[in-house]
Amino acid sequence: MTIFDELKARGLLAQLTDEEEIKELINNGKATFYIGFDPTADSLHVGHFMALCLMKRLQMAGNKPIALIGGGTGMIGDPSGRSDMRTMMTPETIQHNCDCFKKQMSRFIDFSEGKALMVNNAEWLMDLNYIEFLREVGPHFSVNNMLRAECYKQRMERGLSFLEFNYMLMQSYDFYELFQKYGCNMQFGGDDQWSNMLGGTELIRRKLGKDAYAMTITLLLNSEGKKMGKTQKGAVWLDPEKTSPFEFYQYWRNVADADVLKCLRMLTFLPLEQIDEMDHWEGSQLNQAKEILAYELTNLVHGEEEAKKAQESARALFSTGVAAQMPTCELTDEDMEDGSIDLISVLCKAGLVNTRSEGRRAIEQGGVTVGEDKVTDVKAAYAKDAFAGEGLVVKRGKKNFRKIIVK
Repeated sequence: MTIFDELKARGLLAQLTDEEEIKELINNGKATFYIGFDPTADSLHVGHFMALCLMKRLQMAGNKPIALIGGGTGMIGDPSGRSDMRTMMTPETIQHNCDCFKKQMSRFIDFSEGKALMVNNAEWLMDLNYIEFLREVGPHFSVNNMLRAECYKQRMERGLSFLEFNYMLMQSYDFYELFQKYGCNMQFGGDDQWSNMLGGTELIRRKLGKDAYAMTITLLLNSEGKKMGKTQKGAVWLDPEKTSPFEFYQYWRNVADADVLKCLRMLTFLPLEQIDEMDHWEGSQLNQAKEILAYELTNLVHGEEEAKKAQESARALFSTGVAAQMPTCELTDEDMEDGSIDLISVLCKAGLVNTRSEGRRAIEQGGVTVGEDKVTDVKAAYAKDAFAGEGLVVKRGKKNFRKIIVK
């Protein structure tokens, strides 16, 4: 099976500018391709996972990836998929985030001599002369067409700043620069980036009279059509300091039955034949499939040792209710009132609920367990001693839990 056929079989391909040419390039290891990552945080997250896995797959097939860090475009902020304007970041924050990205990407991509590049678009965007840029790039973009683009259309009602309106031109210029400097002939990105990517291929055609190609990756959606990679606490990060390997493992272990096989196909490097055999699995076998998914992805991001520890802890939690690597919340004496703390405050402190009213509802509906006991009394409170020793495990539902200890 060729790499193109494998990507198709795994359900990774969405939109392509020229299927036959793209197939020819990637199957023969002739693609120098890029994927852009705007440094909006100090860690990559599950939303970036698909792109990183695609880069790894294509590199394994002999193609050359360029990881483009958006040190320049990060100054503007991509309006795609946003209902509001992104917070402006300082240059220092952007640089710090870029450094963090570089470290995490090295787990997926081999950046040794000649095999891959990491480039920051600040190199060319930060020194652009505004008038020269407008004269060079502006004539090749139709405002009418830009306003029809999905990334802008959904923002028009609430208001689109001129700052963000420039984003498509910046991203297109990136492709134009990479094409000239590094022979980059292809761009990959999320399906929500299609308009921006077409802007780049068109700019290269108009300015240089040459062909470049674009392909979008299927967005990672669950069976309800929502983007995966979010929990009650927020994003699922690849940085172990922000999302522990155990929490990362548990996120994938707890995906819905309807999503597990899709995730195995799209995200793991297991042979398709092995995954196809799981198509007929039901009941407890699907739990086994989820374990395989969680282990494979934790191994990919955090390494074999952490993956094994997370799996052992998850199994221990399931069988005994206690796990060595369970996420922990530390209470202090300041959290106590007259030597005790009410359960709603515990739920809030532990991040198991966002508000006190949400905590109250969870308790009233029988969704909260403390130790071995289901608690339905919203006035329940616990003395400091209750959290002594190994602490007390508090669960909300079946999948959210914390070990509560006192410093």
